[in-house]
Amino acid sequence: MKIFIAGLATETNTFAPLPTGRAAFLADYARRDGSRNPPRLSNIGLRAWRAMAEADGHAVVESLSTFAQPGGITLRAVYEELRDALLEDLRAAMPVDAVLLFMHGAMVAEGYDDCEGDTLERVRAIVGPEATIGVELDLHCHLTETMRRSADVMVIYKEYPHTDIVDRARDLYPLVTGAASGAIRPVMAYADCRMVDMWRTSREPVSGFVRRMEALEGRDGILSVSFGHGFPWGDVPDVGAKILVVADGDIDRAQALADELAGEVWAMREAASSRCDTIDVAIDAALASTDPRPMVLADFADNAGAGAPSDNTAILARLARRGVRDVALGLIWDPGAVGICHEAGLGAAFTLRVGGKCGVTSGDPVDLRVTVRGLSDDHSQGGLSGGRAHLGPSAWIEADGIHVVLTHIRQQAFAPDAFTGLGLTLDDKRIVVVKSMQHFYAAFAPIASAVRYVAAPGAVPPDYGTIPYTKRSGLYWPRVADPFAAGAAETVR
Repeated sequence: MKIFIAGLATETNTFAPLPTGRAAFLADYARRDGSRNPPRLSNIGLRAWRAMAEADGHAVVESLSTFAQPGGITLRAVYEELRDALLEDLRAAMPVDAVLLFMHGAMVAEGYDDCEGDTLERVRAIVGPEATIGVELDLHCHLTETMRRSADVMVIYKEYPHTDIVDRARDLYPLVTGAASGAIRPVMAYADCRMVDMWRTSREPVSGFVRRMEALEGRDGILSVSFGHGFPWGDVPDVGAKILVVADGDIDRAQALADELAGEVWAMREAASSRCDTIDVAIDAALASTDPRPMVLADFADNAGAGAPSDNTAILARLARRGVRDVALGLIWDPGAVGICHEAGLGAAFTLRVGGKCGVTSGDPVDLRVTVRGLSDDHSQGGLSGGRAHLGPSAWIEADGIHVVLTHIRQQAFAPDAFTGLGLTLDDKRIVVVKSMQHFYAAFAPIASAVRYVAAPGAVPPDYGTIPYTKRSGLYWPRVADPFAAGAAETVR
């Protein structure tokens, strides 16, 4: 069997002020050999597929392996260049028996609301109806009819934070090879939950729902069950939560289970919904804690992983005004400030303007009297599912007991070594502020007295009912109390 593998992915915040260009993809890019490189987000799925295929004696042909840091809309020419390179490699590899693609599901480019559907449709045109196409997707995906029509099997991460990327790659592989050999005949069904929200699988009831999905797989003809959470800050027609069920030849069974599970997601909406503190409420809670471990505060709305600039200063400014000490805060994307710190050197003390540079969602810059405590020419941190996330030249500065990590590469905080890798200790801090929505949780929760989510200003505010969509219906919860009720459509006209 000949298997073609490739990865082309990013998550697009269509409201973000940062266009996604060629450099964003080239920061994590390889062509034809990416699965042989050390693990990074772009290649961890491909590494698993190559290992499994070669162990089974199959021939592997590889194309792109690239993942751009989430940001604004991808430039049209950049998307088309990458897509066409993948398609060129596929044509050269023909004939193939199977295609395995590592994609995101929420990539938007100029002129393309559904980059994954567009790419899959073109892949199908090349390989024809006999080859099997399998796709691994992020759970913050937009599931479209073009994607379902063009692919044979789609498998979505189950966990948020995404600790299971490699596990899902390993789930997809036997489904694709089984379909290619004729052992199974996968069919896919969707059910629209009519909801826009964030679901944290680190806590109940969502963690229990993940276990329920897993228990259903491999029984009664059900091959795979996925919950596509959707990416709320994508202004596209298909934004929102959907259930995806893959069954062996029985589309009615797949649809019935998808509808049943969508009903369960709807029923747990209040219990599963995310809640956020104001800045002062979160700080007050941390200062009142008697636990010797630091309280971790997540700066939800300035998460680079959702396309935000990661240079908003609201929490930093409030901590400074209140005179709070023993705080670690990061990661602030400020290449200019990093350069100044490197030029000044370790131990230098001076006034530095921090953050607030990218646009209206960044807030105002904060002027701090700082001391440079740590520097790195090539800093990195632990990434998702065992990968490494590179941060480039970075600096640790201190201002009156507030310790801040500045980076040259825009990236959310995934792991404590984003701080400790520069020499900054966390166990002696009262507060650790991470610019992240949820991916920090797996690594930071074990060292925290508690984790609280903060609704500070930023590019991805957690107010799902007021996101200014122009391309989807307003018929969704929480904008509408019950989007399934008779006459609900009249309330959004």
